[in-house]
Formats: sequence, C-alpha cells, structure tokens
Amino acid sequence: MTDTTKEIDMTRTIVDFNILQTVPPSNLNRDDTGSPKSAVYGGVRRARVSSQAWKRATRVAFADLLDDSELGLRTKRVVELLGDRIVAKAPQITIERAQELAGLAFGAAGIKLAASGKSTQENPLPGESRYLLFLSDLQIDHVAELCVAADAADDPKVSLKSADVKNALDTRHSIDLALFGRMVADASDLNVDAACQVAHALSVHAVDTEFDYFTAVDDHKAADDAEDAGAGMIGTVEFNSSTLYRYATIDVDLLAKNLGDRVASRRAVEAFARAFALSMPSGKQNTFANRTVPDAVVISIRESQPVNLVGAFEEAVVGDQRLQRAGDRLAAHAREIDENFGTTPVATWIVRSGEATEALDALGDRVSLTEAVEALGAAVEERLGTDA
Repeated sequence: MTDTTKEIDMTRTIVDFNILQTVPPSNLNRDDTGSPKSAVYGGVRRARVSSQAWKRATRVAFADLLDDSELGLRTKRVVELLGDRIVAKAPQITIERAQELAGLAFGAAGIKLAASGKSTQENPLPGESRYLLFLSDLQIDHVAELCVAADAADDPKVSLKSADVKNALDTRHSIDLALFGRMVADASDLNVDAACQVAHALSVHAVDTEFDYFTAVDDHKAADDAEDAGAGMIGTVEFNSSTLYRYATIDVDLLAKNLGDRVASRRAVEAFARAFALSMPSGKQNTFANRTVPDAVVISIRESQPVNLVGAFEEAVVGDQRLQRAGDRLAAHAREIDENFGTTPVATWIVRSGEATEALDALGDRVSLTEAVEALGAAVEERLGTDA
C-alpha cells in the first residue's frame, strides 16, 4: 500500500503570544448600545474585547516604538494626503494642482475615487477612496515623486500611467501594513495578506454586566442658596471586570515576504511583541483608569502551526483565585496539546509577576519583557537567514 501521507513542513517560523491579564471595572470595547462587548463560550457569557480594538491599540503604540517612515496610514482621504505630500516636495505646485495629480495617480493604479460626502459648492473638498486605504509612508512618498515628475510632462495622465503607480503602491510596505494586511476592492492585486492574526480577548470566567449610576453637580448652581440641591445631570455607565485570555500569532515567513527584509522583519516582531503586550484599548479610560499590564505573557516560536490555547478555558473558571487557576490551566493545556499533537515550540519565554502564574514557568525560560523581546528578535532574524 502506497503511503500518501505528507510530511508537515517543519521549516516555518510562527510566533504565538498567550497573555493572561486582569482588568478591574472597565468598558474597554463597547457595542452600539454602549454595553461592554461579550460572547458566549463554553455555555456561559464572557467578557470580550474585539480583535480590531486591540489591533488598533497596538498600532497606536507603534508610534512610540518605530520611526514614522516604518509605519503607514489608513484613510479614505487619500487625495488630500497625497496632495499634501506633493506640495511638501514641490512647493511651486499649488494644492489644487497637487490634488489633481493625486487623483490621476490613484486612477492610474486602478483605485476609484468618489466625491467627499462633506463637499459642497461653497466648500469643495478633494475626492476620497470609497473605503479605508492603507498606505505606507514610503509608498506615499514614492507616488508623490512620480506626481511631481508627471507635472513637468506634456501629459501628466499619460506620464503617470507609464510610471507604474500600482507597483509603487505594492512595494516598500510599512511594518503595520505587513503585519495587519490590506484589502483593495478596486485592485485586488494590491491586496496584502496579513502576517498577524489577533483573537478576540475572552474572560476565563463568566461575567455579568454591572451598571454605575452617577450624578454630576452643577458647580455654579450649587453655589446659589436659592437653587435646589439636585444634580446637574444623571446617567449610567455599564462595565464589567475580568481576567482576560489574549492570543495573537505572527507568520514570520509571510511577514518577511511582505517586507522583503529580515532586519525589518525582526523590528516588526519586536515592536509587535512589546506593543501587543503593553497596549490597551482606550474605551472609557478616563472613567475607569483601568490601565493594567499583563499578569503573564507566554511567547513561543513554533515550526508547525499557530496554536490558540483558549481551550484551557472552555470550562469557565469558578471560585476565587481565578488568576492562579487560569495559570494552572493554561500551563497544563499547553503541555497536553504539544504532547498529543506534536506542536512543541522550539523556544518559549515566560514573562510574569507574582506567584499566581508560577505554573507557567514549566513551559519555558522566565525572563523580563525586554529580555524576551530581544531573544525573540534574535531568534527570528537567525531563522530567516539571508534577506527575503
């Protein structure tokens, strides 16, 4: 009998991030009614923070970790954005002409524009893309240079068509674009597959939404003895508190393909590791001051496939000492998965504080976050070898 079993590709480089984080009363990520987002998992209602919310927080944190030239911008106002860059490069070009050139450039790339919904006869505004378009700083710069050159040509439209604007928008990807990807509805060949996936964060236990009834005093009214003592306004804010399980994974090989450079790939992985661990969605931060750091971060390099360990909490944690119970479960589940499915990581680093999560130490080397990020970056660069 012929053996048709295919061997698993063990040459991949995948980085998994598993995080346990306790959050006090908060409303990190709310739905259209103002309620904290939630989901049913394991038959009970859990607190939930959407992947989009934490990806946004991570991207915002990149600003403190990476240079502007390594990042991108996601906007519909692409004509305005490119027009401003054209004028910055060639001040002799008027803003009106620059925006005209920008429109021609996006047209040459196959990206359709629409009139701004806020444009009026009295206040005409430049066109916009019909969806949010993710562009790297270097791509904007490159296309701006093509537009400046086209302005000096006899026919700027023909010049831009021959300049291969589409190629300019499909090279020199920024780190955030390479990580989180890009979809261009009008020109699918400009799509970029995301090298990073982020799961919705879930509480390891069941939660109930609570309500904070508040009043606000009218200071001026309170100083008037003739006025009543009633509040200036009243209202309610919904909240919950939870111990969250967070997960993300990076396909380093795809990241290197998107960026085309192993050093940039290392910087991307290091920046993501630090930003994802320490960032937090900003929902109702002023109301609750709920900014915490993780209780435990487990970073693993795998060669087979990503492994989301949320199954450790399919049965909701109950009782007290939830963080300790969660740490024990996560450690046990990780070992069992790896032993039975052959997914044992080639390297794992544990970053934690306190004694509640000490069971996780059995999974790898306990280090500080800085040490983990540096070791991860070095391992990624070594595994990538020569430039992609």
